[in-house]
Amino acid sequence: MKIRENLLYIALKIIKKFDKRQTDLKYFNPDEVKNILVVSSTAIGDTLMATPAIRAVRERYPDAKIIAHFNVKNMELFENNPHIDGIIPYYGGWKKFFKTIREFRKHKFDVALILHGNEPQATPMAYLGGARFIVKVPIPKDFGFLLSNKTNGFDDPWKHHGIDVRLKAASFIDCQINNKEMVLLVDEEDREKIKKLLKNIKIRNGRKIVCFQVAAATKFKMWPKENFIQLGKKLIDNNKNVVILILGSKEEKKLCESIAKKIGENAISLAGKLSLRELRALIEKTHLLITNDTGTMHIAIALKTKTLSLFCPTYAWGVGPLQDFHLHKVIEKHRPCNPCITKKCKNPYCMNLIKVEEVLTSAQEMLS
Repeated sequence: MKIRENLLYIALKIIKKFDKRQTDLKYFNPDEVKNILVVSSTAIGDTLMATPAIRAVRERYPDAKIIAHFNVKNMELFENNPHIDGIIPYYGGWKKFFKTIREFRKHKFDVALILHGNEPQATPMAYLGGARFIVKVPIPKDFGFLLSNKTNGFDDPWKHHGIDVRLKAASFIDCQINNKEMVLLVDEEDREKIKKLLKNIKIRNGRKIVCFQVAAATKFKMWPKENFIQLGKKLIDNNKNVVILILGSKEEKKLCESIAKKIGENAISLAGKLSLRELRALIEKTHLLITNDTGTMHIAIALKTKTLSLFCPTYAWGVGPLQDFHLHKVIEKHRPCNPCITKKCKNPYCMNLIKVEEVLTSAQEMLS
């Protein structure tokens, strides 16, 4: 551990020693729960995979106040979630660490359910924020002594889908875990914006919208640029009714525009032109999303939009579709490198094991 983490660890060990509260789950009484903190402070896909667990919490505690701790970068996607009463932003790393703790303490949380959060911040913040019972799966290595659950509930949580892991955490506080569908709602205001956008870029009704999510949070998950270009050209050659929209952030604008330009007519880059809320509304109108392992993939799954997702170094069984299997297809190849160095990989040639013709065939079947 680093110096700051070491100091925090020592301080919390001392504080915990003098904490007289009974925090083990054997003392947990669902009837006494009034205020609940749910933490999912990482990426878009991570938070979408937390929404089934959050729904389960709301169903079990319909009268409780449920406050979410979501990443400030993507929380606009979840502000209209019907199962939460408010959001406290997570600013990343140690930013506003003590301010967040003070905000937590105002709510007098009975329970903190950490569904996915970065350590060493998530568990210490929940504890210092005053929550009596804190649940997290999997148990973090360094700060597990702060948790109320002493087991993960699985032999190995890393061998289960992310949604199942989050639901397992919810089960520790007496929640039913039957429904695995993710929750994401689109506002009418954003639908109207997308309707105008499509009109402005001259996409008439009746065209089949295919979106390409060409980038990813990390390079090792990205299908090569040249493959997307070949795929786009062949899709349009085979179906003149298809229009391809290239999705991406401001930082990915150059990549997306170069792909659109090389595909040619009927390919348009929207990189940097959409808010997350507008992206959500566009995905709802999309006929097919072809994507790497990304948050955009999870948005489409939650909205019941067809997806063709490409996996190699990451595992679809852990983060891929877990609902509406008739709408989704995964093309996945086995990792050729052992060990796989994932985020440290500078040349993820393994993604090139997924061939353009294979993706094209699947895409045409899904569009027919």
